[in-house]
Amino acid sequence: MEPVIVARDVYKVFVAQGDRDRRRAFLALQDVSLAIGAGRFVSFVGPSGCGKSTLLNMVAGLVRPTEGEIRYKGTPVAGVNTDVGYITQDDNLLPWRTLRENVELALEFRGVPRTTRRELSTKYIRMVGLTGFDHHYPHELSGGMRKRVSLIRTLIYDPDIILMDEPFGPLDAQTRVILQDELLKLWEGTGKTVVFVTHDLVEAIALSDEIALFSRAPGKIKHVYEVPLERPRDVFRIHAHPNFPAFYDRLWRDLKEEIVAVELGVG
Repeated sequence: MEPVIVARDVYKVFVAQGDRDRRRAFLALQDVSLAIGAGRFVSFVGPSGCGKSTLLNMVAGLVRPTEGEIRYKGTPVAGVNTDVGYITQDDNLLPWRTLRENVELALEFRGVPRTTRRELSTKYIRMVGLTGFDHHYPHELSGGMRKRVSLIRTLIYDPDIILMDEPFGPLDAQTRVILQDELLKLWEGTGKTVVFVTHDLVEAIALSDEIALFSRAPGKIKHVYEVPLERPRDVFRIHAHPNFPAFYDRLWRDLKEEIVAVELGVG
């Protein structure tokens, strides 16, 4: 089966704004090649500033490589990739729209009839336990509830690929684990591909089929690990899985090497 997302020999240089004579070039990604298969849950981990979100933005078509290419279903990504769903760290809910109106937003843009929108939004709102909050506005919802709305607002229009950039980052530890469990239940069996950026190794292990570990900047793919935990996963007891300790230690050793190098200023 052909990979659904391919990064081939990707480099990305950012140029800081300022006086022409003072502009500085920053190499964010260097010689990145990666293939992601359809239906896989793949997480990106690595030190801050290593280019994880930059690569995610390239898949979305929001950033273009300086060199190399990103392919989506065999075609180079040359503009905004409207086939993918993108969930960021912020929930990005429209404050003047109710929970239901936010969930239905993408369907409304696509011209889906109101009756169909209502049927689908009711289904997804029920799936994440928010029935009864349909007419509440974002400021009346907790952080975890807003994140659930953000998630189903993307799932409702049925994208094949879902990009997630630290979606649970701002939440407390307990809410994060609950949402990880809900995400897996919503994803498993759908055949959708998820690419997930996180700084949390436990989260990456609990959710992923594969983990791509990035080096310090300029970011390279240091290693791609197959997660040795069968599905379905119990995220609440993931530490108790017999394969968890050794795999976590291996990941942490490789990541720590990169973090220490950043702190010591090693090039």
